[in-house]
Amino acid sequence: MAKYRKLTHVIYQCTYHIVFVPKYRYRILTEVIKEVFGKDIKSICEWSGVEIEEMNIQQDHVHMVVSIPPKILISEVMGILKGKAAIKLF
Repeated sequence: MAKYRKLTHVIYQCTYHIVFVPKYRYRILTEVIKEVFGKDIKSICEWSGVEIEEMNIQQDHVHMVVSIPPKILISEVMGILKGKAAIKLF
């Protein structure tokens, strides 16, 4: 039962594998930017109630396995992640 999570009226297991890339797949996620970007993503996910199970940041893309509560849309989570991270990064 440890792999399932609970809300007030729901027991769920919503795990998603998300891959996203910078515009034109530029290789900008290097050393310092990679560290800052990783910290930003972790803090944004914690703030929005999303749990990161695994995350791998490459130079030109990001792989994430996340657990998102059913009350939050995946598109909302990605909009918040990409928007807030881009504002902090640039």
